[in-house]
Amino acid sequence: MWDYTDKVLELFYNPQHQGAIEDNGEAGIKVAVGDVGSIACGDALRLHLKVEEDTEKILEARFQTFGCTSAIASSEALVELIKGKTLDEALKVTNKEIANYLGGLPEAKMHCSVMGQEALEAAIYNYRGIPLNTHEDDDEGALVCTCFGISDVKIRRVIVENNLTTAEEVTNYVKAGGGCGSCLANIDDIIVSVQKEKASATAVSNSLSQTNGKSAVKPLTPVQKIALIQRVLDEEVRPVLIADGGDVELFDVEGDRVKVILQGACGSCSSSTATLKIAIESRLRDRVSKDLVVEAV
Repeated sequence: MWDYTDKVLELFYNPQHQGAIEDNGEAGIKVAVGDVGSIACGDALRLHLKVEEDTEKILEARFQTFGCTSAIASSEALVELIKGKTLDEALKVTNKEIANYLGGLPEAKMHCSVMGQEALEAAIYNYRGIPLNTHEDDDEGALVCTCFGISDVKIRRVIVENNLTTAEEVTNYVKAGGGCGSCLANIDDIIVSVQKEKASATAVSNSLSQTNGKSAVKPLTPVQKIALIQRVLDEEVRPVLIADGGDVELFDVEGDRVKVILQGACGSCSSSTATLKIAIESRLRDRVSKDLVVEAV
């Protein structure tokens, strides 16, 4: 039997926010829905958000969850964490916060908190009419775990966001490897790849911060340059764009030319050129190289 905290059991036995939210066409109110998981794979969550359009404040949230004790408790915890927040504030809620709110989850049940975070992102992106890259790309990536239908993109994402270092941890967070086990070696390879990328990015950051008046920064290798560009986009640029209903994806790097894809509000905005030059190019020039030129494809 799983060792659940009192908080997990409390929310499982007495959930207050189960059910759906109907869109009654109320003026100034919009209902958004986010779906993740699959009943065939054992867990599924549909999150409903009732949002005040002027302020983007979450007035009400409800969930419909098919799953275990942890799945239902995590869904209830998610709703309690996001009620009253704006969509931008809610986007900052992580699966770790969900687990912490519950006083912790058994390691083998951490995937329930991940499912909650993903349903929240899906609902918010659906509300804003933006393709949910983090999850749509999951479907476009190479299938690694055939038992649970998990791609390399999703595995890589959960490794990076939760600093996972073993295949067993990956299984706990997204179930990959928990079936026949034939994909465990591939999961190990992805972990090694992520660790190498982190080491490369760290080395680049250290070389930039350790310079002084007498020594020059060593030129970045192509791999180091791409790793640093991706890191700056993910950590400094994308959060700002997402807050305004847009997004950006790195498409390619050719020498000092950085090709990106503007998405959501950024893709259709009349000021997209300003976004490229001010929000993206200037930041990359400051953090990576003053010679970089950013262009949309």
